[in-house]
Amino acid sequence: MKKKILIVGGGTAGTMTANNLAKKLMPEIDRNEVEITMISNSPKHFYRPGAMYVAFHKAAGHEFVRDQRSLLMLEIDFKVDEAVEINADSNYVKGKSGKKYDYDFLIIATGCEVDAKRIPGLHEGGDWFYSYEGAKKLAKKFEKLEKGRVLVTVNFPKTPNIPHQCGIAPVETTMMLHDYLTEKSVRDNVEIIYTYPTQAQVVENGLFLQTPTSEVLPTVFDSIDVKHKRSFTLSKVDPDKKIAYSEEGEEMEFDILMSTPPFIAAKVVRDSGLSEALEDEGWLPTDMKTLKVKGRDNIYTLGDTVDLPVSKAGGTIHNQTDIVVDNIASELRFGYPTESYDGKVIAVAQMGLSCGMPLWYDYEEDVQPTPCSKLGSFVRLGFNKGLYWASARGIL
Repeated sequence: MKKKILIVGGGTAGTMTANNLAKKLMPEIDRNEVEITMISNSPKHFYRPGAMYVAFHKAAGHEFVRDQRSLLMLEIDFKVDEAVEINADSNYVKGKSGKKYDYDFLIIATGCEVDAKRIPGLHEGGDWFYSYEGAKKLAKKFEKLEKGRVLVTVNFPKTPNIPHQCGIAPVETTMMLHDYLTEKSVRDNVEIIYTYPTQAQVVENGLFLQTPTSEVLPTVFDSIDVKHKRSFTLSKVDPDKKIAYSEEGEEMEFDILMSTPPFIAAKVVRDSGLSEALEDEGWLPTDMKTLKVKGRDNIYTLGDTVDLPVSKAGGTIHNQTDIVVDNIASELRFGYPTESYDGKVIAVAQMGLSCGMPLWYDYEEDVQPTPCSKLGSFVRLGFNKGLYWASARGIL
């Protein structure tokens, strides 16, 4: 009987995994033994890391959008249909259209989404670069900014030991803002304050979610006159008075509040009954090695939906997708998974508008800061503008 593989989500994780599966299982597909279906709530594919370049007028946004169908191999059946129900006991996903999609293997790649309303006043008084709409709003504010204070805040999930989306992004954008304002010749008139919450995964009273980077950031920020404040856990915002309040009892005025807001899993995942996360955040309990949803032998997950202590970023997905693909192929062919994920994350951080820093880490070893260079920035920008699309198609 033909085996059905269903992928929910058309972002980076879902697209890369679908294409790599189609390549890996081409013999079975040719013999009509396997079919691969993807459902997504949008006909478009958005490269989300590109949004922060929009915030600083280094991209318009359209460069990072493609038709989803154009990115998928022809062997993949693509449906534009929003998943509204995951029935893990009966092995089906229901779409908003009313159609039920049966599966033998399910891959949940629905990412995460901003829920700024979890912090009172943040939706009305804050800005963020994690979406193209949000980045465009920031771009307009930065264009008009001549003097004042930009306050940077970072929020972590309430579920312990889980990062926010793209852990390095608040540092990247703080340094990009410095360069942008310098280009505009208004940097001397604008105060930038980078703040960090008391609890950041396993790090307390730091400036980053891993100790080695946290320890070098003061020197980095001091060199560009960025003020930094530890133990400022954003609790509420007064959008009229433009004051940010912390759980620790402090308050700071701002002209622009550039925030890393609360993130939660997609609604269909939060409603699935599969999550054990606190406060209905929806993160899926994920086996650290196999990337299966715990307690569900035929459901895999990767990317931003997992509850693993590794970055919710593209540099993580690139290493997770091969594990999921190889394990599903092994289960179909041999009856058991064969690969193990080691927590590896590889990326290039954009540390300012023209400086890129290679970074990597895994479950056992934290990020070790490396030299930042123009070559690194060239590699990052080259990936953003071209290599990503080849990677999404499963070519790289």
